[in-house]
Amino acid sequence: MTALRPKYISFDCYGTLTWFQPGETAARLMADRIDPARMPAFLTDFMWYRYDEVLGAWQPYVDVLKNALERTCKRHGVAFREADGQAVYDAVPGWGPHPDVPAPLTRVGQRYPLVILSNAMESQIHQNVALLQAPFHRVYTAEQAGAYKPRMRAFEYMLDMLGCDPAQILHVSSSLRYDLIPAHALGFGHRLYVNRGYEPSVPYYAYHETTTIEGLAELLGC
Repeated sequence: MTALRPKYISFDCYGTLTWFQPGETAARLMADRIDPARMPAFLTDFMWYRYDEVLGAWQPYVDVLKNALERTCKRHGVAFREADGQAVYDAVPGWGPHPDVPAPLTRVGQRYPLVILSNAMESQIHQNVALLQAPFHRVYTAEQAGAYKPRMRAFEYMLDMLGCDPAQILHVSSSLRYDLIPAHALGFGHRLYVNRGYEPSVPYYAYHETTTIEGLAELLGC
């Protein structure tokens, strides 16, 4: 397991390193219109509409959230307030790391160049990265790439900027659909699934798996 010696370790940020909370935020905002018994279904639909919104041409992330929330409200037959979508967006920079992240990530960062590839805006991501308390070599965003993950164009932008072959990278994410499936398709040398319970494992895609960033450190012998 410790034979891995990647040139770079790239990460998804939100969900993998940062505790991503759009559902929790939306639940508070929608509590006056959605019955508690219906809220889980509403939040699941909000998740899938966010995914659908990033599959097309790039748009600002605030529009991704507003459009996804509006479509979810329409599906559930409740009033949409644009201010709610804005409120979810405005909350993002204040979200900090999962508790398991800062210490092992810092150890790994002392031995390997760490890179973030995030579905984020420039105005958001750097505040979240600062809260991770670890050294990063580069931070790349969907805004820079002009494309959101899972589109391959987003990964190709990172590869072009780093000037390296995908086989030289270990990509780490808590999402198969956004990250690890396209990384598999592009030939990333190693993939690590941080299983935080968001999605089921799919062993076909041949990745390492852990539940914490400490597991990444153990994989690399850090």
